[in-house]
Amino acid sequence: MGKFRKSQSTGRRGRNSSEKRARPEGQRSGRENRRDNRKGEGQDTRRGTGPNRKSEFGKLPERRSNPKREEGGFRKEDKTGRGESDRRKFRGGSGKPDQSGRERKWNRKEDHEFYGKKKKSFRKEKPESTSSEDGLTRLNKFIANAGICSRREADEMIEAGVISVNGKVITEMGYKVSPGDVVRYNNSVLKGEKLVYLLLNKPKDFITTTDDPEERKTVMHLIENACKERVYPVGRLDRNTSGVLLFTNDGELATRLMHPSSEVHKVYQVELDSALKPEDYRQILEGLELEDGFIKVDEIAYTSPDKRTVGVEIHSGRNRIVRRIFESLGYRVKKLDRVIFAGLTKKDLPRGRWRFLSELEIAGLKMLSVKKKQGSRK
Repeated sequence: MGKFRKSQSTGRRGRNSSEKRARPEGQRSGRENRRDNRKGEGQDTRRGTGPNRKSEFGKLPERRSNPKREEGGFRKEDKTGRGESDRRKFRGGSGKPDQSGRERKWNRKEDHEFYGKKKKSFRKEKPESTSSEDGLTRLNKFIANAGICSRREADEMIEAGVISVNGKVITEMGYKVSPGDVVRYNNSVLKGEKLVYLLLNKPKDFITTTDDPEERKTVMHLIENACKERVYPVGRLDRNTSGVLLFTNDGELATRLMHPSSEVHKVYQVELDSALKPEDYRQILEGLELEDGFIKVDEIAYTSPDKRTVGVEIHSGRNRIVRRIFESLGYRVKKLDRVIFAGLTKKDLPRGRWRFLSELEIAGLKMLSVKKKQGSRK
């Protein structure tokens, strides 16, 4: 009641602040009379310190200037001052802040009703096949199958306007040709040859090139009677290196296998002029710095008791990389033989002889090149 009376009296003073009510001389107010009565009884006259409250509660806490509400107010963990009803009002999609600055919670039903139907996917559709049921073939694939370039290079040739079909220059990407069309490149007729894949066990003293101005022996002399299609070596082996060498007229596959990003694994057998020291063995395995950059082999192992012959697995395609690794450590390579290339081995293939690849081996090469191409895009 005291709080209520204070509120009323404060209100009266507020309303009559401009005019002071006159009080008869000698007349006392009710508050003064009550205070005098308490003094006569020996009580403390300070506000809020009566005997009953002291005995029941002890020392009272200090008044707070801005106490928290107990009913219908904000909770202690709600630092923003909003109640549960306020948070429910702004609940929406995940990751989007509401008006309080907090992250909004996911509500599937509300978001579905608000946003409506599912958004259209922006995923790329699968590319159209290069061959169709009516026998048509994309022009770039036809040029690549002719063995003169890769499919990407064929696109550049088409764009440059150097390809004609039945006498008409074609610059349209995605153009298709039929089996009876005549395709020309700089007035030379291109034939959609049958794709050929063969493997040669190259001997020493043969150069890996299609034409040598000095008329030295080349690897083309070893396969000149293999097929009527014109095939090309995939990669190269230097003159003093022997081993497996792939030939094909599939320009697209050859480009993928020779690209530095393809990282095709190759295994070499290396014969040195002296035993490979343990410290040099560890150095090669950990990697070393050459004039054209850092190089590290995938695997290395001794293959002879005297430790002069080692096996090396590597995926780098740098020129003469295996020889340069050992020469940088002071060794001379007496013999270098490539025994595996992209999973192809020289098993049952004598030196200087060749063989056609099986369908399973061809499929393996194509799968390998596709995986490497996808990995390089990431």
